[in-house]
Amino acid sequence: MSITIELDLPEDLAAKARAKGLLQSEVLSELLERELKRRQACEDFGALLKQLHSVTGDEMTQEEIQAEIDAVRAERRARREGGR
Repeated sequence: MSITIELDLPEDLAAKARAKGLLQSEVLSELLERELKRRQACEDFGALLKQLHSVTGDEMTQEEIQAEIDAVRAERRARREGGR
């Protein structure tokens, strides 16, 4: 599937972007992919913070904290590998 996007950019910004080759479909696609991944990472981090703030009781040990970090990293890795 393909879509056409019309951008309304200030002339100076459009000229700079064009000069750097940023207005090409392949480059814009890559930039959008990167931004989507960045936003997903931010959402994942926000969800993790919510989980951490909702925990009550004893403080976590360093080992427990590392286990949580490892679990999140494994989940991200699995999601990246599953998206290929």
